[in-house]
Amino acid sequence: MLRFLLGAILTVGTLFTTAQIHNPVKWSFDSKQISGDEYQLLFKAEIEEHWHIYSNTLSGDEGPLPTEFTFEKSNDFELIGGIVEPKPIKEFDKNFQMELLFFDDEVTFTQNVKLNNSTTVKGELTFMVCDDSKCLPPDYIEFSFDLKKSAIKMKMAESKKEEKTEVVTAGSIAVEAKPLVQENKVYDPVKWIFEAKQLEGDTYEFIASATIEEGWHLYSQELESADGPVPTEFIYFNEEKAFELLGKTEEVGDILKEYDNNFMMNLSFYEKEVAFKQKIKLTGAGNQVKGDVYFMVCDESKCLPPETVEFTVDLPGAKAAENNSKEVASADDADSSDKSFWEIFIISFLSGFAALLTPCVFPMIPMTVSFFTKQSKTKAQGIKNAILYGLSIIVIYVLLGTVVTAVFGSEALNELATNVWFNLIFFVLLVVFAISFLGAFEIVLPSSWVNAADRGADKGGIIGIFFMAFTLALVSFSCTGPIVGTLIVEAAAKGGIMPIVGMLGFSLAIALPFGLFAAFPGWLNSLPQSGGWLNSVKVVLGFLELGLAIKFLSNADLVVQAGYITREIFIAFWIVITLMLGFYLMGKIRLPHDSPIEKLSVGRTMLAVVVFTFAVYLIPGMWGAPLKLIAGFPPPINYAEAAGGSFMVGGSSGGSHGGHIEGTHPGPQNLPVFHDLDKAKEYAKTVNKSVFVDFTGHACANCRKMEQKVWGEPGIIDMLTNDVVIVSLYVDDRAKLPKEQQREVQIGDRTKKIRTIGDEWMVYQVENYQTNTQPYYVMLGPDGEDLANGSADFEHHSDPNDFRAWLKEGLDLYKAAK
Repeated sequence: MLRFLLGAILTVGTLFTTAQIHNPVKWSFDSKQISGDEYQLLFKAEIEEHWHIYSNTLSGDEGPLPTEFTFEKSNDFELIGGIVEPKPIKEFDKNFQMELLFFDDEVTFTQNVKLNNSTTVKGELTFMVCDDSKCLPPDYIEFSFDLKKSAIKMKMAESKKEEKTEVVTAGSIAVEAKPLVQENKVYDPVKWIFEAKQLEGDTYEFIASATIEEGWHLYSQELESADGPVPTEFIYFNEEKAFELLGKTEEVGDILKEYDNNFMMNLSFYEKEVAFKQKIKLTGAGNQVKGDVYFMVCDESKCLPPETVEFTVDLPGAKAAENNSKEVASADDADSSDKSFWEIFIISFLSGFAALLTPCVFPMIPMTVSFFTKQSKTKAQGIKNAILYGLSIIVIYVLLGTVVTAVFGSEALNELATNVWFNLIFFVLLVVFAISFLGAFEIVLPSSWVNAADRGADKGGIIGIFFMAFTLALVSFSCTGPIVGTLIVEAAAKGGIMPIVGMLGFSLAIALPFGLFAAFPGWLNSLPQSGGWLNSVKVVLGFLELGLAIKFLSNADLVVQAGYITREIFIAFWIVITLMLGFYLMGKIRLPHDSPIEKLSVGRTMLAVVVFTFAVYLIPGMWGAPLKLIAGFPPPINYAEAAGGSFMVGGSSGGSHGGHIEGTHPGPQNLPVFHDLDKAKEYAKTVNKSVFVDFTGHACANCRKMEQKVWGEPGIIDMLTNDVVIVSLYVDDRAKLPKEQQREVQIGDRTKKIRTIGDEWMVYQVENYQTNTQPYYVMLGPDGEDLANGSADFEHHSDPNDFRAWLKEGLDLYKAAK
């Protein structure tokens, strides 16, 4: 009842805001024969932009109406199972002020039925459609299926003939019902404009402007993880050394750093428009800049294969540049990295609190506060001096971050993050820091520095307070140095002023207790007594430093693709480190400066439980589990020794599903796959099997989802293993074709240059199937012809039942054609 009341309220609101009949949902109905007297009914809704309909699975009375299907009771047919729908969007609904499940753009519901006598199935569907501000009244549509039209023989004969259109009347609204045919489309959502303008003398600015269609996005040049999409990359052809690049290519636009549904991670990308600017200085003869831009675009549900666009730009003189060049609008200079800013600040702030709990810093809190309160004539003066002391700590550490940024430069620091030698050096530093924290030795600064700072503290006044803070920084270096060093490099990898931000967060956490305890000296009584627990904090930080060190060693290995720190080796290191930390917390391991543990505290026991739980969670990762909690830390799944990995032990491509087949490689689910279409066809003829063509991509997230969640399902994996020959054609394979095979082709109104193997397969897909999205699957008959079961893709076949039915239909057609 409450659901109808809410719908009525929203409907009344709608009547006052609009006077026209709006029909934002078009329904179409189709059916297909699965086997014998079993059929599948398909209900497809095409939804206008900004509108959505709700899931069939909604329950309760406090939300909108779900999309419901009511079938006329009849002995002529029976329903098999219930309505099946794809995975809905789960978001907060502004109309109903609650989290709901819904669909936008389009959705297909399916229902399997078994016929007894008649071939007609009738019923009615009910649905409710809303946008962000209003809802339309619930609508009712009658449907009727004549299942004679769904026989496989008829589909083979008529699949490419005329499409019949019928009109289903729902109340006073006519709804066009078209046969539900998967629509192929060649997408081209990015338009590029290349130009140049003269700055001064021989210095120019090359500008590549991208206009991006609504709903699509283009990725930044700088992506933090190698497991995600392809970043935008500019490659300049400069064999004659006619020019040199000044600095890096600058991105001018409103960058978005958000969670990407395709790759299940946070990524940086642009929508609508972005300009890439590169300063160039002429150094020789020539007045042109030539090169490629290599990029990848995605929308909310799919990605297109990476594409290469070639450019040639004249470098005009000053006058020509003023008359002919088109000025690219500058983007707002506001800081677009708020997320990174706050991320570094919060991590640094928490690290500062961790440093407080070390033996070098914690005992200094009551000593320092007592000094200020006793030496000050009034309480107000004591608080003032303590605050100055805290501010001095902040200034000292922020100066350190400023010096690091000034000496190395933000761009150089950013580049270092992907440098193999930087990662190796920092790995060694972190190991040294970890060993120090574990108690093997202490890292201390020269005593002359400490003595000089202590003499400065004797001067009194503001200068004396500053030198007292400086003395604290020097004396506590053995505990704070490793933490500060780690933070500086992590912040520097983000570029810009991040080292300064990191030191601000760290020093604020260090300084805050001194000001607070000076203002409220009574709080000192609540502080725990110094003791062995302080050294335990230090040891725990040592284990964490050791785990982080493995990450930098892994980074170096990934850069050179050496294959030494594979995913299994990385996870094994972390499992051992985590288990050792757990045993340490339980008192089973004692290090040099530890006190004996007579009994475990509750806090220590709970922390040990968390640590051991994390170790157990890591173990399945040794056999290919995704380990989403630590995504981005270990090497990617394909950088592994396990089946299907880049460094698969033994190199067998047959896997667990059979012996080695010449010309195949280890593929998804450890299935042997060809990468050459002609070889796959030739082999398929010798074994009398259909060719299963898999248009895929190395950076295709939906391809990985299909391979992991659908290919391995019961029934499907059996057919893929025993009944077909798989050929995986990677449309983003950047291996160069021989010169004699490189050419140009016309696709629509565009000229496409084929230079790589990926270009070859992408053009083949577009020319033969009029689409450029992946994954895209087709099955071939005995003579290499396309079978009449059509194609399969992520959008229409991500449900294992749909994919299994499509695959079985193709195999039946292959057997009939032999």
